[in-house]
Amino acid sequence: MSDTSPGDAAGSPDFDEMTRDIAEVPAVEVIVTVAVNLMSAAAVKLGLTEEGDTYKDLDEARKLVTALAGLLDASTTEISSFHAAPLRDGLKSLQLAFREASVVPDEPGQGPGEKYTGPVYG
Repeated sequence: MSDTSPGDAAGSPDFDEMTRDIAEVPAVEVIVTVAVNLMSAAAVKLGLTEEGDTYKDLDEARKLVTALAGLLDASTTEISSFHAAPLRDGLKSLQLAFREASVVPDEPGQGPGEKYTGPVYG
């Protein structure tokens, strides 16, 4: 016997169940999860994974790092330093990796996310 409801027979998602699930998750956890996903995607686009340069795309990496910086800037007062400090460290590492990967590095303060974090120096 299956645990799926009749609406799930065709493979459609159960939105009521998904809504109940997300309602139980604290906002801090959602913010941290999104930040970690942005960090992971940026690392892939920077060529920092085992696959190396296979998926490297600095234009995409710039967008992801900037989005991460904006999220962290906007949520700093909403999440504790326990959560924010490692995320900020990860962001700075990604910004430095971007600077190193760029053939023509951005001027200090012009790199991805630096309008939110201030200049990042290597």
